[in-house]
Amino acid sequence: MPDSTLDPSQLRPAQPEPEPETAFGPLKSKVFRMLWLTWMAANTCMWMNDVASAWLMTSIGPSPLWVALVQSASTLPVFLLGVPSGALADTVDRKRYFMLTQFWVAGVATILCVVILTGHLTAPLLLALTFANGVGLAMRWPVFAAIIPEVVTKPELPQALALNGIAMNASRIIGPLVAGALIASVGSAYVFVLNAVLSIIAGLTIWRWRRVHRESPLGREPLASAMRVGVQYVLQSSRLQALLLRIALFFLHSTAVMALLPLVARGMPGGQAGTFTVLLASMGAGAIVAAVLMPRIRVWLPLQPRVLVGTATHAIASVIVAFSPTIWLSVPAMMFAGAAWITTANSLTVAAQMALPDWVRARGMAIYQMAVMGSTAAGAALWGQVATWNGIAVALAISSASSIVCALVAQRTVIDRGTEEDLTPSQVIRVPQMQHPQRPGRVQVCVEYRIDPARTQEFLALMQESRRSRLQQGALDWQLLHDLQAPEHYVEQIIDPSWTEHLRRFDRITASDVALRDRRLSFHVGEGPPRVTRYLLEE
Repeated sequence: MPDSTLDPSQLRPAQPEPEPETAFGPLKSKVFRMLWLTWMAANTCMWMNDVASAWLMTSIGPSPLWVALVQSASTLPVFLLGVPSGALADTVDRKRYFMLTQFWVAGVATILCVVILTGHLTAPLLLALTFANGVGLAMRWPVFAAIIPEVVTKPELPQALALNGIAMNASRIIGPLVAGALIASVGSAYVFVLNAVLSIIAGLTIWRWRRVHRESPLGREPLASAMRVGVQYVLQSSRLQALLLRIALFFLHSTAVMALLPLVARGMPGGQAGTFTVLLASMGAGAIVAAVLMPRIRVWLPLQPRVLVGTATHAIASVIVAFSPTIWLSVPAMMFAGAAWITTANSLTVAAQMALPDWVRARGMAIYQMAVMGSTAAGAALWGQVATWNGIAVALAISSASSIVCALVAQRTVIDRGTEEDLTPSQVIRVPQMQHPQRPGRVQVCVEYRIDPARTQEFLALMQESRRSRLQQGALDWQLLHDLQAPEHYVEQIIDPSWTEHLRRFDRITASDVALRDRRLSFHVGEGPPRVTRYLLEE
């Protein structure tokens, strides 16, 4: 049966992985290079769409709240659809799923183009179609996050994620520049035409990728079950919870400058679409420089100080942009904001990837992205409303001050021991060779231990780790029973939804789980190993 607990010998201080020879090392892989170019094209489409939508909204719904809601409509789908999207990415053919997301974005862009050209665009309809485009983002991000660790080595993963940041921020430059040029020359509708064309090309490129999808012998995991297990895994991981809180706080505040940037640009002397484009491009340029330097930055600063410095730098840069009288001061400030943004986001994203085993990676990263996009959507609406009441500069100043305060509070109150578990898959524990139950129903597993009463407290502490890991693997319930007539006798009771789901837990065992099993066995003083019995619960 799946035994999983964390052995202190399997805990090691979080240290920087060996770096690739250069910041661009992962691009030597043909598959990663193809995925990276596809990701750049996809994000170029996203930025073109966001720039064109935000600029359109300044004309048809010019209040700060309506403009900020464009950002909310773009990101809210990731918050709403993150868990089912991640569950699908962990259970279906990732290549086909990734390809489908590109065709979805192409379809939405085509509809938006037609609506604009026929003169039927309104502020609510623009928000609705922006939301639909965000659905494509919600579908594609978890599957892409899960694919990348398949095609690069573990030491290359941090820099591969930094390169993804370069792609996103290069697209932050290319997308707005192209969108701005098209808006100024032929109109906003043609931004969405190009968006559709690029998305179709990206989808066809993914279609040509010769990835082999391997189905589980147990069949595809039901969507509802996959969603439950993904959420359950995160709820039982204190490290992931700490990372989720930090990334949510950062994006809740950092989104203020992005959400209000169209209005900042319009309020500058001679402000127009080109001003907005230059400010966005400056932020992207700063992010690219920081991503290239990321290997050195990781060596210079450990994770916690890196996140704090990044948050403070972004906040200071945002205040400068808020009160800057000229674009010449705003451009370098936006570059520092971009560098701080990619440094903080990359640091927390790498930590989250390292805290997830392969079998639940898409679901875990989907929940992580939900925290990002949910806080982004909430922050855009919040700071848009604050700007409506008090002005744009005041809103950016308040968000910047609040971000530093919240980061300091989180640093002091959220405990992250800075340790990593060995999440390498293991086949050491054998699958039970038993006849499949003839009737469906929940399965109860009982493991009987004989413990030296003098070691009771140590054993109980260890079994709390066992509870956490059993639930992370997908068990419905866990209990520890103590025999009142025999103080040395304990029974660990685990309930699984079905026999098939019980067997799935064996596929999820890692090296840390095996170490935990060994620790449990070290407490057992009975003759022979602990007795394991399995029951089918009659409904």
